[in-house]
Amino acid sequence: MSLLRKLFGGIKANQLFFKGVTTLILAAGSVIIMIPLAFMISTSLKDPAQLRSDANTLIPRKPQTVQINGESFNLYTVIIDGETREMAMIKKAPGGMAFFADPATPDQTVELKLNEQTPLYRLDIHWENYPEALNSMPFFTYLGNTMLVTFIGMFGMLFSSSLVAYGFSRFRARWLNVLFLVLLATVMLPSQVRLIPLYIFFQKLGWVNTLLPLIVPQFFANAYDVFLLRQFFMTIPLELDDAAKIDGANPLQVLMYIILPQARPALVSVSIFHFLYAWNDFYEPLIFLHTKENWTLAVGLQTFDALYTINTHLIMAISVLMIVPPILLFFFSQKIFTQGVVFSGVKG
Repeated sequence: MSLLRKLFGGIKANQLFFKGVTTLILAAGSVIIMIPLAFMISTSLKDPAQLRSDANTLIPRKPQTVQINGESFNLYTVIIDGETREMAMIKKAPGGMAFFADPATPDQTVELKLNEQTPLYRLDIHWENYPEALNSMPFFTYLGNTMLVTFIGMFGMLFSSSLVAYGFSRFRARWLNVLFLVLLATVMLPSQVRLIPLYIFFQKLGWVNTLLPLIVPQFFANAYDVFLLRQFFMTIPLELDDAAKIDGANPLQVLMYIILPQARPALVSVSIFHFLYAWNDFYEPLIFLHTKENWTLAVGLQTFDALYTINTHLIMAISVLMIVPPILLFFFSQKIFTQGVVFSGVKG
């Protein structure tokens, strides 16, 4: 018994050790991933002077200053004879030296090495960057266009993909698996290959420079979403379909009242995938939309970046506003999204 206890105790200790190491690695990876986001938010809260003088710091700040004889001087923490004091830097001297003085007695200066002293800073957050950035571009026009493309397209994607996935997962017909393989093969077809035919087709319809080329194709199922939904539908027991048919339900009612309620995690997952794709899509809006009134946020942000290259703080402010909706969406649907990705199926 004692040998078994030692054995199981050693196994448990190893498991705890590996869990701890795994947690530390994931935590370190999370911190690394969050660094660009933190710098983007920090940059959006700085002014141009801070970006030029203090761009690499995460916290928006400015040097603390003091007025002496009507002039402004930076404050430093200096050490004189083992005593720490706050003094103003009056002027720099050759050899990396500088003259410092107590603000109360500015006529009495001491010469110290500048790089051995610590400058004092104060928090300086510029919230006004956000309204300024919004006023620098028709943000709400771009936002409205993006939301139309995203949410109407999402509805079309869910409608069409659910029907096609239901057919592939529940019906039986000759060559059905071959048709499904043909559908999956379209994933390997680069979008650039179909760009010119699509553009000519939409131009003949008079849809170029409208939102229709970005919305209408979503009502025709794509292979990626169909595959995800089909795999989830196949985990739902067929007995539920049979019970519904005994009660007089037709195939469409089985889909609406049996399959879709059970497949809520998968539906949320493909909805999030589509939202992220449509929200960030730059390629197709750039091709089909020619006037500013029809641009989406992705195209508008790229143009704003080209026009205001030196105003990095405004570009970062718009970028922060653009990533807020995807973050909130994932945050509030994280649990059900995770269930859909792992295809948990029906329990109980």
